[in-house]
Order: sequence, then C-alpha cells, then structure tokens
Amino acid sequence: MSDFVQNDRHLREVLIFFFDSKKTATSAHRELRKVYGDAALSDTTCRDWLRRFKDGVFDVDDRLHERKPKTFEDTGLEALLDEDPYQAQPELSSALVVTRQAIFKRLRALEMTQKQGTC
Repeated sequence: MSDFVQNDRHLREVLIFFFDSKKTATSAHRELRKVYGDAALSDTTCRDWLRRFKDGVFDVDDRLHERKPKTFEDTGLEALLDEDPYQAQPELSSALVVTRQAIFKRLRALEMTQKQGTC
C-alpha cells in the first residue's frame, strides 16, 4: 500500500494536467470524483483554479491570508458624521479606509441608516 497522502496541493497539480489536456472544469471535476471520491475538489473550486490557469497563474500553493479585514472605531465614524451627517457611504468608507459594507454594518448597528432620498 502507498504512503502517499492526498492533499489540496496535489489535486491542484492534477488540475494543471487536466488544463493542459484541454478538459473542461466539469469533466475535470468528474474525473477527480472518480478517483478521489468525496475528497475531490468541488466543481466550483475546479472552475476557479482552471480560470487561474487560463489567466497564466500556475501557483498551486495556498494563498496566505495576511490581512484580516480592517476594523475601525465608531468614534471615527461618528466624528465624520458630526461634521456632515449627510455624507454618503462611499465617502465615509474612503475617509476611514474600510469597505462600504463595513460602514453600512456600523451605521445599522448605530441605528443611523436611512433610505436614499429620505430625510
């Protein structure tokens, strides 16, 4: 019996073989399922990796998630809103260097959201 331990990196390398063989993501996924069963990559993951290979990115190592989403203090948001309570969320997100979704969530938590066009 083999001592080989299958891992995601190995499966991604197998996907390079399928990419070079001009297989579609669906057929590559089907072949992986035949060999690896439930340990195979999902169809969506196969599509994502084959798209990367098509774009010329053949690095199969896991990406390091070096940055976690930036958080901010409500005081900074409140200070900006004290200056101008009618600032749009994109302006606030640019000023605080966070996503618009983060601004929306904080405004909602502070019960400070309003629908567009209402006062």
